[in-house]
Amino acid sequence: MFRPMRRKNQALSHEECELILNKATSGVLALSGDDNYPYAVPLSYVYDNGRIYFHCARSGHKIDAISRNEKASFCVIDQDLVIPEEYTTYFRSVIVFGKIRILTDEKEKRLAIEKLAERYAPDAEAHERQKAIDKDYAPLCMLELTIEHMSGKEAIELAKKKN
Repeated sequence: MFRPMRRKNQALSHEECELILNKATSGVLALSGDDNYPYAVPLSYVYDNGRIYFHCARSGHKIDAISRNEKASFCVIDQDLVIPEEYTTYFRSVIVFGKIRILTDEKEKRLAIEKLAERYAPDAEAHERQKAIDKDYAPLCMLELTIEHMSGKEAIELAKKKN
């Protein structure tokens, strides 16, 4: 169902992909948008055990696209170092494919936003995070992307340094 990577010698391990997902702070969510045009939007996220969580408004392009088609991909760039003298970049990135859903269960929604809040405000006291969540909770929408396939790739120059 998912294409194998052509340049297997540049593939990142599952563990390396998870490290990148845990380290990065934003990525690009791609959905099937209006009139089947791709719709890609940069978002903050949190990765947790094979799932990626996002927050958004309760209506808009993302929600419309998800309502039509639950399939999505999400890409995170860990490194993109331009090397002008070599006419290349030393890149490292991860892309995931899966199904995305709107969390409607209040317990799931609350757990997801708490994970996101802890990710972006790790030094805040728990009660401070709860206060911030409670302030904007009513209009909040949480999305969950369940990963079905994940791959990572790095520039050949970075792959060679490992060996």
